[in-house]
Amino acid sequence: MRTPGLRLLEALATPHGVDRYLELINPMLVVRDLRGEVTAVHRSTPDTVTLTIRPTRRWRGFAAGQYVRVSVDIDGVRRTRCYSPATSQHRDGGFELIVKAHHEGLVSRWLRENAKPGLVLHLSQPEGTFTLPAARPDKILLISGGSGITPVLSMLRTLADEGYRGEVAFLHYAYRESDVPAIDELRSRGAVLAYTNAHNGDLTGFFDETHLRKVAPWYAEAHTYLCGPPGLMGGVRQIYTDLGVADRLHTEDFAPAPIAVDAADATGDVTFVRSDMTAANSGATLLDQAEAAGLRPEHGCRMGICFSCTRVKTTGCVRDVRNGALSTDPDEEIQLCVSVPVGDVAIDL
Repeated sequence: MRTPGLRLLEALATPHGVDRYLELINPMLVVRDLRGEVTAVHRSTPDTVTLTIRPTRRWRGFAAGQYVRVSVDIDGVRRTRCYSPATSQHRDGGFELIVKAHHEGLVSRWLRENAKPGLVLHLSQPEGTFTLPAARPDKILLISGGSGITPVLSMLRTLADEGYRGEVAFLHYAYRESDVPAIDELRSRGAVLAYTNAHNGDLTGFFDETHLRKVAPWYAEAHTYLCGPPGLMGGVRQIYTDLGVADRLHTEDFAPAPIAVDAADATGDVTFVRSDMTAANSGATLLDQAEAAGLRPEHGCRMGICFSCTRVKTTGCVRDVRNGALSTDPDEEIQLCVSVPVGDVAIDL
């Protein structure tokens, strides 16, 4: 609820809003926007950076497994990506992000190379339903791969802070030992490390039923929480389906699944109205088609989470690749990264 004093300040600050003036004094003084100041930076592996972040007072905390939309200005353009806090949800005063710099990742590479104490990030409130139930299960298996470690590491740390007395196992996949962040902590907590490109881990190779039974022979009685690259996600899902325990598997994808081009959709033309460009519909997502046409629309997660690629479809029909839903109304906001044009489509871009 706005206080009378804040309402007066906003009225006096019109049309820019009080935050636009406060940030000139100190970016962390804002009262409407949510910001976070980087207070510590640690580069524990060759391609990751761990950021300790102190958010402004509007931060309401998070549940282990949720993600936050993080925005940073790069070359005058605000870029948004989604990252999961890696700390326990019971940590006071801040949280950690472990960011893996991907080869094609503009924001992740920029943070890996440039982040330093004092950097101010734009934040969203935490989002997502990939969380532990309030009544913790008696047996929990946590599985991660690569940068998918962050939400399940947060779960592990949260359970430790709560003095969880049930059965818990943590299985993490990486190329090699040097790719594992927080490795000393993971070992101290009894995590099982599986390396796909080395032979000095607790396990070697990719996930299979043998790995599952070694790490958690009680898997059928447990709830499993999984986050990782598409190959790991697909492999675990298939084995859990084959074993008849798919209903006990909870997942969070951090990379978009491959999108198959449907020849029935790949007809007509896509018109980018503001850019005065038209191209034959290839059947790919509108984000991919815009980039193929030489345009550079703002985007983030490429999987329909962060909403930074939202644009107005002025005419035509698009299909949501996540669920097959069709959007036929004119002047409707859509997400370019998960929308495939069906026939002729015009986008305000």
